[in-house]
Amino acid sequence: MPRVNTNDLAAFLVVAKEQSFTRAAAKLGVSQSALSHTIRQLETRLGLRLLTRTTRSVSPTEAGQRLLQNVGPRFEEIEAELAALSELREKPAGTIRITATDYAINSILWPRLEKLLPHYPDIKLELIIDYGLSDIVAERYDAGVRLGEQVAKDMISVRIGPDIRFVVVGAPSYFARHAPPGNPQDLTGHACINLRLPTHGGLYVWELEKDGQELKARVEGQLVFNSIFQVLDAAIAGFGLAHLPEDLAQPHLAEGRLQRVLDDWCPLWSGHHLYYTSRSQFSPAFALLVDALRYRG
Repeated sequence: MPRVNTNDLAAFLVVAKEQSFTRAAAKLGVSQSALSHTIRQLETRLGLRLLTRTTRSVSPTEAGQRLLQNVGPRFEEIEAELAALSELREKPAGTIRITATDYAINSILWPRLEKLLPHYPDIKLELIIDYGLSDIVAERYDAGVRLGEQVAKDMISVRIGPDIRFVVVGAPSYFARHAPPGNPQDLTGHACINLRLPTHGGLYVWELEKDGQELKARVEGQLVFNSIFQVLDAAIAGFGLAHLPEDLAQPHLAEGRLQRVLDDWCPLWSGHHLYYTSRSQFSPAFALLVDALRYRG
């Protein structure tokens, strides 16, 4: 294990506590570029990423947080702590936190990860349901899952699912009382089941497209849920029209519990992607997880 200059560790601790290179550089009386170089050299010597950086924020990784909590108060134990950190390099271990919708967790993440995890008992996994566009750095997630069009340009993304189509559906009992819509404008006369998004308290907008014409329909109805599975259940029960992932609706379409409408307004979209902040120096556990989730279709 290489010896690490305690000045480098002290610089890291200031950056980790301040969560800002600008404020840490001012406090240490060095230039921001010199401080960034110091931290990069420290990470290279350790073989671990200590800080996750984006254009918006700086946050300690799991290894960085461990240093902050355990090494900061007691510099006399630095060498022992660095030896403990080296174990993270040698075997897949540690906690991985991922944020995704319940649909992505149920249909993509869990079916693959339940096969992987029994072989790696030292990996701990947190799957957090979230329909908002969370800042994974600020919220201390290792990765998130979004449709391809929603991934920010400063993130690294890996496709984990095929292209996806959302369909507009309703139950036969609903259509027994209401004529099917012939075009998106007709949705204003229908009861539609809405999905609540946590971001700014807004409702999910139905994105429709035909022959290059895009239309964002803001629909209304009696019911609003914050889970796509409750939207599905309400549609099957005949409470109104729903905008659902096709593969989620397909078993019910096949059994006649749901019927499709506006099919020519339902295009394919880029499928689900796992996104994170850097290709380099992530842990063996995270690399293993990315490979297990990678779409190979």
